[in-house]
Amino acid sequence: MDTTPPTDSPFRLELREWLAAHAPPRAGDRGTISIMAELRDDPSFIEEARRWQRTLAGGGWGAIGWPGHYGGRDAGPADVMAFIEEVARYDLPVGVFMIGIGMVGPTLVAHATDEQKARYLPPMLRGDEIWCQLWSEPDAGSDLASLTTRAEVDGDELVLNGQKVWTSGAHYAQFGLGIFRSDPTVPKHQGISCLVVPMDAPGITVRPLRQMTGGAHFNEVFFSDARVPLANLVGDRHDGWRVARTTLMNERMAAGTSISCGEAFHTLATLARLAPRDARRGSADAVVRQALARVYARGRLFDLTTARVRSTLERGGIPGAEASILKLAATHFFTDLAMLGATILGPEATLADGDAPEGGRWTQAVLGSFAMHLGGGTDEIQRNIIGETVLGLPREPAVDKDVPFNEVRAVTRR
Repeated sequence: MDTTPPTDSPFRLELREWLAAHAPPRAGDRGTISIMAELRDDPSFIEEARRWQRTLAGGGWGAIGWPGHYGGRDAGPADVMAFIEEVARYDLPVGVFMIGIGMVGPTLVAHATDEQKARYLPPMLRGDEIWCQLWSEPDAGSDLASLTTRAEVDGDELVLNGQKVWTSGAHYAQFGLGIFRSDPTVPKHQGISCLVVPMDAPGITVRPLRQMTGGAHFNEVFFSDARVPLANLVGDRHDGWRVARTTLMNERMAAGTSISCGEAFHTLATLARLAPRDARRGSADAVVRQALARVYARGRLFDLTTARVRSTLERGGIPGAEASILKLAATHFFTDLAMLGATILGPEATLADGDAPEGGRWTQAVLGSFAMHLGGGTDEIQRNIIGETVLGLPREPAVDKDVPFNEVRAVTRR
């Protein structure tokens, strides 16, 4: 199967011409070796991302999957995938607006009121306002519907109490799209509401989580009697799980389809060829060559699966479990890539920044690889989806499915 993206579609040709005129190409030594490397949070990077989003919006490329009357291009999934592939060829700050443009925006288009769309979509498109997702909680990660952060009505407001965690970009976002427990007397999926949360509202505390990479992209968010207008509900009250599923679907499609493993493997192979031959760590060593072959095979399988997804989209179909397969395959490919790079470098892989080879990016790739197995759905969750939808295995027992949430027995971990 040919995994090379099509080059003759009018959409791609127009996009390539525009990018060539407006975007800096990615340098040959800046190939992607870690998905997490794009998740920076320093102020200069955030401002650069705002400028790039304004440039995209000015050229009509700011949110191509949105309807035209909201500033998009009515692009289908195949063209959205093509856009991500082409932009990846350039050295651009693309991660900051991924949640807003790619996940929150489509959710608002599908479920928000006309007034909400008019208020939130234009500044999101222009890069004026950054969004985050207030989703996971300390006891509600993989089982997201077990969330306990409350949203209780008080007059024409909702009062929020509880905690979210692993919230990407919360410390620089102006708004969050969150899901909260609004009725604990019904089964867990039925008593959830979705609402827009101003991140500077009184009673909201954002605490960045310092990662082993040195960055602090993720955050804890605490709610202590924070008040949000009832008008900020997205969809009906207590119907937030249906709204959240739209966001989760967009997130799962975005995870994995934007990566080409060929470029990343080329970077690893170059490192192996340049390694000292007498150190028995480079391509002269048979064990290293075998490891290189395994990484290449894993990357090739990923690119073939990407080609299957692209072919399905171009025929007007909707991919099934391929999205979970792609996410799982990308995670393991980039983990294997980083670990083998560190093996080739040897003790130098423990260095960082200017003291390390290639500016320490292999060290960053190793440290960032652990987070890839958790974000966007853990490896175990992806395997469950694949097992149930592809292999036809029985679903896990769900003893709390039809039980009112406040009657579910909590298990205390000691």
